[in-house]
Amino acid sequence: MKRILCLLLAAASFCGCRPLIFADAPLAGQAEPIVPARLQPGVNRLLLTDFLPQWERADSITSSLLRIEPAAEGWTEFVITAPEGPFVATFEAWSGGRCLSVVALGGGRAPEARAFSEGCDGSRIQVKTSQAPRQVVALWQNCRLPEEYVAISGSGVVVTLPADAGRADRSWLRVFAASDSARFNDLLVPLAKGRPVVDAAQLTRRDKQAQVLYSLMIDRFDNGNPANDAPLRRDDVLPQVDYQGGDLCGITQRIEAGFFDSLGISTLWISPVTQNPRDAWGLNQEPFTRFSGYHGYWPVYTTQLDDRFGTPDEFRALLDAAHARGMNVILDYVANHLHIHSPVLQAHPDWVTPLYLADGRKNLGLWDDERLTTWFDEHIPSLDLERGEVCAPMTDSALYWLAEYDLDGFRHDACKHIPENYWHMLCRKMKSRFPDRSLWQIGETYGSPELIASYVRSGMIDAQFDFNVYHTALDVVVRGRSVRDLGGEVDRSLAVYGAHHTMGNITGNHDKARLVSLAGGALSPDEDSKLAGWTRSIGVGDPVGYRKLALVEALNCTIPGVPCIYQGDEYGEPGGNDPDNRRMMRFGGYTPCEQATKELTCALTHLRRSSMPLLYGDMFTLSLTDDAWLFARVYMGDVALVALNFGDRPQRIACTLPAFFAGNPEFKANFGAGFGLSPAGEFFVELPPHGFEILTKTE
Repeated sequence: MKRILCLLLAAASFCGCRPLIFADAPLAGQAEPIVPARLQPGVNRLLLTDFLPQWERADSITSSLLRIEPAAEGWTEFVITAPEGPFVATFEAWSGGRCLSVVALGGGRAPEARAFSEGCDGSRIQVKTSQAPRQVVALWQNCRLPEEYVAISGSGVVVTLPADAGRADRSWLRVFAASDSARFNDLLVPLAKGRPVVDAAQLTRRDKQAQVLYSLMIDRFDNGNPANDAPLRRDDVLPQVDYQGGDLCGITQRIEAGFFDSLGISTLWISPVTQNPRDAWGLNQEPFTRFSGYHGYWPVYTTQLDDRFGTPDEFRALLDAAHARGMNVILDYVANHLHIHSPVLQAHPDWVTPLYLADGRKNLGLWDDERLTTWFDEHIPSLDLERGEVCAPMTDSALYWLAEYDLDGFRHDACKHIPENYWHMLCRKMKSRFPDRSLWQIGETYGSPELIASYVRSGMIDAQFDFNVYHTALDVVVRGRSVRDLGGEVDRSLAVYGAHHTMGNITGNHDKARLVSLAGGALSPDEDSKLAGWTRSIGVGDPVGYRKLALVEALNCTIPGVPCIYQGDEYGEPGGNDPDNRRMMRFGGYTPCEQATKELTCALTHLRRSSMPLLYGDMFTLSLTDDAWLFARVYMGDVALVALNFGDRPQRIACTLPAFFAGNPEFKANFGAGFGLSPAGEFFVELPPHGFEILTKTE
């Protein structure tokens, strides 16, 4: 009965003036789409806070398809028994007679089962499918639309938007479907006042799928205020690992000068700003050196700004400057450990995990065997965050930065080394204390997509960096691995994280050897890239490295997810691994190859941000070989075609265009490639070695 009340309130006057049907929907839990529950056949034990972190309890949880039973008082835990095979369904969480819907998915996602938005006729959105769907679930916000609003036909689905959508400046429609043999990709359509957004100019920095992320290390970016410079200048600390003067003022000055605007950046990820030690720690034997805390990852005080980076007022000025230009700023936050000189550890020495294991070994760097307890080094003990008395103050410390500064979220360090209870507590506090803030969190986890996805939930964090796609792409450009493997890895990510995830697609980071040096051959993928950075001057090698770097940037800007540029990769800064990958940023004096690479990067990011198909389009492959890949992104009838040649020879990539291209829409090449229809009617794109093209429809 409850489900009927929630889903069928509009039936009486459906064909006339559409009434509001979700006026009584709970407010808590509506700020962002709830991440679906991916169920295994049989028994699944779930937490309410994984889906609705602000809810302390529910009155009940119901479903018309799934068998659901409580596993704890107040439905804080519950058990769903799922059937075999592919399906889409929802379960409804009830509170005070009102409900929100959570999508439940079963079975595999098949690349050949495709769905995409074809267009909008008034309040009705047409969805095309590659095969007849058996089940369809459509949601506006986190409310399932009544069955009368979803019409299934042999060639697709028509979804009628509720009148409620017309009252919202920004809301979203989601559609999930399954056939007898597989699940389709999910659809996401952003709405403005109840109409689909078809012009990217309507998007703002709050639209998560529209982000382009730039990662910078404060000390190595730009020195805007030499008065706060404080290098250690010790004989046992080499210049490469000492403070070099970058600060918050330097970032602000680059924002105001338009550096990030010209690069097409919408979100800045800045390295940790917490107070680090004033002396040197750690030890490298060859060459001999200790290290300063210039990187920010050794917090002594978790709620104090390091004065070598700036003052609170300078930090607020940075945020004001970014927001005035439509950019977000997320802060790198370290929760896993504290420096041994931290007053917190001195007051609570028992708050850390054991340094020694039961067999007498030191618990150092055991990333997989002891992932929740291992220490990174002896001077930065890992916190025992499974204990409530440790977890509570550490989550409060993270909230301090949101309360004191108008930040837009966090990049989280070492996610897989931190227990899940920390992420649940932090997310609950964030969404409860700042319900009107659009906060986004992205984490760092190395491992399988299934491990990475275990943290990507509405009650934990929004996204993680997709290292598996990055490493596969790197193998393709450096080792000659088949592009089929790259296509398969991207498909795997879409199946695990969803077709409209905000996972980070990277060119590199502060823990990776520079891609351009690996791609150009100056650095071997099989050598110790840290040692190489210490022992020789690393350049690019063969200039082909620049084309390969641009090719990976083209990949990142055209597949689903958030493109991420590590400082210097926009022009091809060379280098080995840490600390050689942290050279001081350069803002001019580029070689011709570097200048050309930067111009390509700018063209890619601006095209990405101006194209609704590249931001919200559903993706499917048209042609895939060992060397080349041609795929489409389709949104509301608009199309972008992406062609990538990873081979060292020219390629003519050809395919038969799918039926939805009826009428042969006219395209334009944004990067100068030749394309057209062959006499046999095949569509083709001609690319140079390590070349790419993005074709968009002409106006």
